[in-house]
Amino acid sequence: MSWMQGYRERLCSAADAVATVESGQRVYLGSGCGAPHVLIDALVERAEQLQDVEIIHHLTLGTAPYVGPEMRGHFRCNDCFVGANTREAINAGEADYVPVHLHDMPRLFRRGTIPLDVAMVIVSPPDEHGFCSFGIEVGVTKPAALAAKRIIAQVNRAMPRTLGDSFIHVSRIDIFVEADVELDEFRPASPSEIQRSIGRHVAGLIGDGSCLQLGLGAIPNAVLEFLDDRRDLGVHTEMFTEALPALLAKGVVTGERKTFHPGKVVAGFVMGTREVYDFTHDNALLEFHPTDYVNHPGNIARNDNMVAVNSAIQLDLTGQVCSDSIGERIYSGFGGQADFMRGAALAKNGLPVIALPSTTEDGLLSRIVPNLDQGAGVVITRADVHCVVTEYGVAQLFGRNVRQRAEALICVAHPEFRETLLAAAHQRGLFGRLFPGGVPWRQGAG
Repeated sequence: MSWMQGYRERLCSAADAVATVESGQRVYLGSGCGAPHVLIDALVERAEQLQDVEIIHHLTLGTAPYVGPEMRGHFRCNDCFVGANTREAINAGEADYVPVHLHDMPRLFRRGTIPLDVAMVIVSPPDEHGFCSFGIEVGVTKPAALAAKRIIAQVNRAMPRTLGDSFIHVSRIDIFVEADVELDEFRPASPSEIQRSIGRHVAGLIGDGSCLQLGLGAIPNAVLEFLDDRRDLGVHTEMFTEALPALLAKGVVTGERKTFHPGKVVAGFVMGTREVYDFTHDNALLEFHPTDYVNHPGNIARNDNMVAVNSAIQLDLTGQVCSDSIGERIYSGFGGQADFMRGAALAKNGLPVIALPSTTEDGLLSRIVPNLDQGAGVVITRADVHCVVTEYGVAQLFGRNVRQRAEALICVAHPEFRETLLAAAHQRGLFGRLFPGGVPWRQGAG
């Protein structure tokens, strides 16, 4: 029997496909911009027929109709990275959050720590050999699909055929649903002047031949604005971003000096616009792999001159980083931040960077604080933070004691909060004698 015959025999409507989901099962949903909304909507239509179905995923865009009080008893979401569509439900106790490093997520499924009954995913149409690509969301979705007892695939011609360890043969898929709909798009906001200032400072730390990881958000994208004069940069990153095609086109990113997958951009998933998806289609410059490969600190460390740039919600004066919650309120998740901070630290000439505005958006609160807020989660330990950048400059923390760290961080805090931080640091007992030669901003240096 040819693969095409098997494909046609397992082809059905979305309603028929989700009719195979049973009460009490655990269902993985393709994540990021690869959420299979046609299948999701069909499953939610069956809500009254189902009880105690657990939905698990890692940050989905678009709507999440399976969360909320009206879904109580039918579906419950177990989210491994919280997005805007599940945040309210999680903080209201109507959904759950799993703190997990991104490189560990495939292990949860493969080892059966979180066994999967069904994986609902989007794939590209099969090629002439019967292989479909997971496209823009390989990282978590491929290992989840392969670990699930049953795979329901939405075959979508809008899904690009990305290359690398990104394929699945039609013989491994149990049910096919053809549905050509537009994929979710992620359009980052234009960087503010403060974010551009931070980006400029970070870019000053990146030399020719560096290999980059840039996390989610406006600041990492702002960094890319200031790299046009660099040469032979490489990319090894969990997320392929909107700004990277331009740097590839300009010859800024070539990967020629990479020591791991030279000449290739290595990534786990794409979050961007249709233009970026089109760029990734059949592009041999790019390799997509599962996150236990891309995000494994040991693999990250195989890239010499690795520079990892990630942001934070709050940072204390000793260097502890909170990036998944605002106090007790869960905001996002671990993602790959800790993976890349550790991997970059282990790399030859590597540099892990935390970049954040000095204040909240309204300017009322300092994001550099004496102590993290009550309930705030420590995503990055003080030992893993080597360098902190705000719009006021760069604070080098690696190898420095807590007194020196406090000094450096106060100097890059917003001027309106420096005296308060200074007093709090004294009260906390972080140091006795501070700033030999005098407090720098009182001398006009701040």
